[in-house]
Parts: sequence; C-alpha cells; structure tokens
Amino acid sequence: MELRDIEIFLTLAEELHFGRTAERLHVSQARVSQSIAKQERRIGARLFARSSRRVELTPIGAQLREDLGAGYRRILDGTRAATAAARGTASTLTLGLHGPQPQDQARVLNLFRSRHPEIQLRIQELNFTDPFGPLRDGSVDVATAWLPVREPDLAVGPLVIAEPLLLMVATGHPLASRDAVGMEDLGDWTLPQSAQPIPEYWQQTLVPARTPAGRPIRRGPKVSTFQEIAAMVVAGEVICLVHGVAARYYPWPGLRYLRPYDAPLVSWALIWPTAGETGPIRDLARAVRDAGPQRI
Repeated sequence: MELRDIEIFLTLAEELHFGRTAERLHVSQARVSQSIAKQERRIGARLFARSSRRVELTPIGAQLREDLGAGYRRILDGTRAATAAARGTASTLTLGLHGPQPQDQARVLNLFRSRHPEIQLRIQELNFTDPFGPLRDGSVDVATAWLPVREPDLAVGPLVIAEPLLLMVATGHPLASRDAVGMEDLGDWTLPQSAQPIPEYWQQTLVPARTPAGRPIRRGPKVSTFQEIAAMVVAGEVICLVHGVAARYYPWPGLRYLRPYDAPLVSWALIWPTAGETGPIRDLARAVRDAGPQRI
C-alpha cells in the first residue's frame, strides 16, 4: 500500500466524508474513491459502509485504522527528524513541570533525549495557580498536571507519577504528635487556597471542601507559591495537603510530613492542547508510556 493511499484511508476514517477528505488532502473526490476502491480490492473486504446519507467504517476498516495509524505517525515523525538532522536544525519542545519534577523525572527526560537528539527539550516551571494557562497561550507545548483534568481543549496522555497525598504540619502542631491522622481531621483546621482562580474540581484534590463525613473544611489564606504555604505552615496558621514528592525535596526545619491513613493516591499525567498535538509531543508521550509511571 502506497503512503498516499494510507493517508487517504486514515483521513477518510477520521472525516467519514469523501468531499471533506478530498478538500483536506487537496485531491479530487474521484481520487479518494479510486484509492479506497483499490485498497478494498487488495484486502478483499469492504473498509467503509456507504449510503446516501453517511459513511461508516466496517469492523475490518476500524481494525485497519488502528493498525495503520501508529505506524503512519512514526513514518512521518521519522521523516521529519531525518530532514531536520540533514538541515542541521532541531525542533524545540517546551515542557512545563512543577517544582522538583525536572529532577524527579530525569529517567524519562533522559530516555526522550537519547531517542530524539534532534529535538531540543526545554523545561519551564509551572505554578499551581495557573496550571493550564501556559498551554493555552503557547508558553509551553506540553505539561504535567495532577488528575483529574476536565478541560475540553486539553488532551490527557499517559501517567507520569502516582504518589500519595501527605499532610504538611508544623513540628509543634497537635497533629504531629498523634499516632495516626486521617482525612477527617482536616475538618478541625484551616487549609490555604490558591490566590488565583483555578478550576474548583482541580483545587479539591489538595483543598477539599468537606471531610469524608461531610464536615466543612475551612479555607484560609490565599497563596501563590509552595514557599508561601510552607511559611504559613511553620507559623502554625494552616495545615496543608501536599504531594508525596514534597517530603523528599522540602524537608525544611519546622515542617513535618504525615501520611493520613485514608489519603488517596494522586496521579499526574502528561497533557497538551488537543489542537496542538505534534510529532515531538507524541514522541515524549511514547517515552513516558514506555518508562511507566513513577510510583512514590
């Protein structure tokens, strides 16, 4: 099967309309029909069910789309990489990470760089007060975010990290001397909240509105950085749920990290603008998938 025929098939499988497929590929509608007919003769089965009103993939067509899609993208990405290498140019992929993730995810980043030396990987720090803005304004191409992410314009890719939630308290806080703490204890204290508007469903992971039993949890000072949170915790003004990585990278004087016995695991995933998916983003997602999520 020629590459152009594969392209026509995959485009028609996406558009499910001969006219739109022809317009998108800048060919005649007759060329699309001829290509599909040729592929169906070669395979010996119908790939599309056509009627006067609609075009649908047959089961064999759906399987062929799945089998050809990944290979076709790899061919295009490989050709693009070879072209860039021949021209002595490199594409740049800007990855948005939070806090110590550049150090924590060195294994994945090194795997990606070893596979794609033609792509310059640039790291930009993101802040929890604006988790999705840099993706939307183009400051970063791809980023990590804790789940869930329910943004219609953002695609959620493979998992990067799975880690427990910890409770950060002052060393002299009453909870620090307890044998065990649970999520219900949050109802007795005040938690900080984001200084900037962020989706409520996303903030709920670290700043839940209620305890498991339904008691309200007080929200107090507005904060913009982890350092501001830590300062308030040390001063005894608040307690705070944090990701497990914090205990490894921020063992600061005056802080104590507790593991609530019923705290959920939190997963981080790679995310990117759905309309802005590129070959380098797919390459990074593949490296993340192959490396598997880091479990802390």
